[in-house]
Amino acid sequence: MRIFVLLSRVPFPIEKGDKLRAFHQLRCLSQKNEVILCALSESKVEPETIKVLSSFCREVHIIPIRRPGMIWNVLKAFLNGKPLQVGYFYRCAVQSEINKIIASCHPDHIYCQLIRVSEYVKDIKIPKTLDYQDVFSMGAKRRADTSLFLTRLLFRIEYKRLLRYEHTIFGKFDHKTIISLPDRDLLPHASKNEVLIIPNGVDHEFFKPVKTTKKHDIVFTGNMGYPPNIDAARFIADEIYPLVLKQYPGATLLIAGANPHAKVLALRSENITVTGWLADIRDSYASSRIFIAPMRIGTGLQNKLLEAMSMNLPCITSALANQALGAKPGFEILVGSTPAEYADQIVKLLRDETYAANLAGNGHLFVKKAFSWENSTTLLENLMNNK
Repeated sequence: MRIFVLLSRVPFPIEKGDKLRAFHQLRCLSQKNEVILCALSESKVEPETIKVLSSFCREVHIIPIRRPGMIWNVLKAFLNGKPLQVGYFYRCAVQSEINKIIASCHPDHIYCQLIRVSEYVKDIKIPKTLDYQDVFSMGAKRRADTSLFLTRLLFRIEYKRLLRYEHTIFGKFDHKTIISLPDRDLLPHASKNEVLIIPNGVDHEFFKPVKTTKKHDIVFTGNMGYPPNIDAARFIADEIYPLVLKQYPGATLLIAGANPHAKVLALRSENITVTGWLADIRDSYASSRIFIAPMRIGTGLQNKLLEAMSMNLPCITSALANQALGAKPGFEILVGSTPAEYADQIVKLLRDETYAANLAGNGHLFVKKAFSWENSTTLLENLMNNK
């Protein structure tokens, strides 16, 4: 089968969740299919990126989206009632380029990741699959609930538009996928049960346990320019970590990941390290004793939890994040809600190595059994083949 894949971002280097999902799906799909990749890009793409993607994609098309046109396109979206992020990614010139590529390569199927680029292919008469991945409307609502007045107003407007758009775009695609059951339950459509759950996987050969010196007691990873991660990092450093220090003086905290926002950089102190971009995020996991992801906003499956559990770290998270993960609280993962709960869980793991090892081992077995890129992409491939 020849598959045309449309992405809103170039899926390499991998520093965002949508890139991670796209990269591994492309890699796995290409094993039995011809994959034509078309990705939008706001910045220059390095030759190494093209080389990596070309190693498994038959064709790689990178279409630049220029920032000077962004304001006009967002304004048009505001006036016509579409979500602002849909307007941000849409360009008439890009539409023409995509139409030419599709006419040239004659794909058997179109795979579109995220609603933000669905405008480009929604009316093309070729079998199509839309990967909602996350429910963007709920993400906007949660951010509205935690934002200041002017930002809150903007997110509330975007929430209502996304809600309508997620419903409208549903019927434009033959198949729909999403990352988890809790996300599917949030979709604003009566036929949402038709949406196939395609979970993320984890590369267990890459993210495997490593014996090395433990330099940090607590670690949190992710793209530190992403609002839910910024919120979680500040929550850890400002509210949880001080309570840990009262019970376990000298405990160290590592916040690791690309694009740290100024609010994250400001968290640095004698015992708090903020790294920024790392060539190999595994070093952060391997050098730490406990992983924590107290997510309060955002939706979808947290790849950081899959990676940490695959590397045999005892993990703590929120009920919101564990809804998508589905690990057994108290056995495969710990779940908290208040700063005091999180702090007590951290201290117990730091003081009781046997308890920490048992939790880590159970979590490790859970992710190895439940999350595989090859298995999840087979589900996607079967859907495209109507199996």
